[in-house]
Amino acid sequence: MNKATSVIPAGHWSASERRASVTLAHHDRHRRRIRLTADDGMAFLLDLPEATLLRDGDGLKLEQGGYVEVKAAIEPLVEVRAASPQLLARLAWHLGNRHLPAAIHADRILIRDDHVIVDMLKGLGAQVQAVEAPFDPEGGAYGQHNHDPAHPYGLGSRYGKHEHGHAHVHPHADDPGHEHDPMSGHSHDHDHKH
Repeated sequence: MNKATSVIPAGHWSASERRASVTLAHHDRHRRRIRLTADDGMAFLLDLPEATLLRDGDGLKLEQGGYVEVKAAIEPLVEVRAASPQLLARLAWHLGNRHLPAAIHADRILIRDDHVIVDMLKGLGAQVQAVEAPFDPEGGAYGQHNHDPAHPYGLGSRYGKHEHGHAHVHPHADDPGHEHDPMSGHSHDHDHKH
């Protein structure tokens, strides 16, 4: 059986090496190990070191060579539009404040249908309608990219090792007179707000 052991992000693998595609709904794209059937009937085992969110366009690298392209399935969704970019940003904030998966586009937001949320959005001035589209929501503040220590807001930030330059002066609640000369190279491991 074919075996896929790594995920290469969309745009970082050669489409000429595509051997098959697999179309999955959003709720089926967070996986570590599962037997899958490609759209053309090819069976393969997805065997990753850890659970991974598979995004539309990602390539599942096969041990035997080549890739299986991940495709986001068409799903019933709600399209949210607004009269202005400012209102769309405000609607996105309200959705994010409720920790709802949302696909953010320049002119619309896609969410799963929830009559309570739809009523709230209408009350805030949104234009909503049922649509069928691929659903590839943002990862959010706690999304997968943030588990990468190399990501600027990943494990190396608030809950892990925190390092950044100090090209500014900042006060500390416990010692309001404590400041850093940005050229001193002083480092510290206490919390502060910017």
